[in-house]
Amino acid sequence: MGTSKVVVAGAGAAGMMAAVTAARAGAAVLLLEPNEKVGRKLYITGKGRCNVTNNCGLQELIAATNRNGKFLYSSFSRFGSADTMAFFEGLGVKLKTERGNRVFPASDRAADIVDALFFELRRQGVELRQDRVAGLEVRNGALLGVQTENSGLIECRAFALATGGASYPQTGSIGEGYGLARAAGHTIVPIRGSLVPLESDDPCCAKLQGLSLRNVGLKVKNQKGRTVFAELGEMLFTHFGLSGPLVLSASAHMDFSKESYTAHIDLKPALDEQKLDARLLRDLEERANQDYANILGGLVPRSLVPVLVERTGVPACSKAHDLRREQRRVLLDTLKDFCIPLSGPRPVEEAVVTSGGVAVDEVDPKTMESKKAKGLYIAGEVLDVDAYTGGFNLQIAWSTGYSAGLAAAERINLMT
Repeated sequence: MGTSKVVVAGAGAAGMMAAVTAARAGAAVLLLEPNEKVGRKLYITGKGRCNVTNNCGLQELIAATNRNGKFLYSSFSRFGSADTMAFFEGLGVKLKTERGNRVFPASDRAADIVDALFFELRRQGVELRQDRVAGLEVRNGALLGVQTENSGLIECRAFALATGGASYPQTGSIGEGYGLARAAGHTIVPIRGSLVPLESDDPCCAKLQGLSLRNVGLKVKNQKGRTVFAELGEMLFTHFGLSGPLVLSASAHMDFSKESYTAHIDLKPALDEQKLDARLLRDLEERANQDYANILGGLVPRSLVPVLVERTGVPACSKAHDLRREQRRVLLDTLKDFCIPLSGPRPVEEAVVTSGGVAVDEVDPKTMESKKAKGLYIAGEVLDVDAYTGGFNLQIAWSTGYSAGLAAAERINLMT
């Protein structure tokens, strides 16, 4: 193939999209992937269902990208949610839109997305080689080739770096792209986990380990009392703190390097304070001779009862008819505002996506081409962009991969 080819590193979402797009644009393409199979991280997205994208418009995509959303304006405009849906449906994958405009394959199988990409790579004549890029050959501000572990030096004038972030390293995302970009002159914004479980030093978390709460409200407030996140949903207590869908979503709104936070859990979001107080009064009157702990057992999961007893300061064996108004008020407040101080996020390896990466002011937003090395294109999670849950992070991968693949093909086509 000589230098008249596009080389892509990483057969994840962004890399495969870049390879397919470049091939469709008429370029010869070599896709390098160290894993035996392509799309390993895609298999586990959306709990194995693959939340392909979010069925929304350009402004919603930008608003849902909490880091450097404006940088993605051109990529989202060129290849947005509707384009992603049309792309996969054109490959024979039926899609469906669920709550929150989240788009999934109708089969609920992430494997269908991976298979569609794999067979399209084959149809487009993309050469897939099991190999890893170990270094870049850059001279006088231009890319000349890539050094690989198994194939030695591969000369090329267009290379797409799409090796992913540092989350879920068991899928092959080990952060190798940061070193490659840094060697080419790029600044790497310090990485951290986004959409990640949160740690807490509160001993109640270990006591409640394994307890899953459904249909609860979660607010996260900073040390100044400002609410940075508020939503209803499901969460989980763990030995280290909190996890579950609500908590992962909340983490994307938090930066522990700048602020401290407290989780405020509404255990009874369907009842306002007045209605909850009326229910407490009714329960206490109807079960006047029962122990306080038994009353609590009718309100919350059994494993939560000892913690509520401790937090309200009312002895578990106290009779319901002995509960004073001020004690009932403490119980009500605790049910509506169960507070957990948060100490920080779990390691980036446990995050759904990586926040941080290649500084976007060093990348052309229209083409994803490096401003440090001509012919180097950067796409996907290796960039300093990340978004909230709901299919937005995969859309970033599709959009930036498309832009990078198209621009890389155009460069090669102009040179041949």
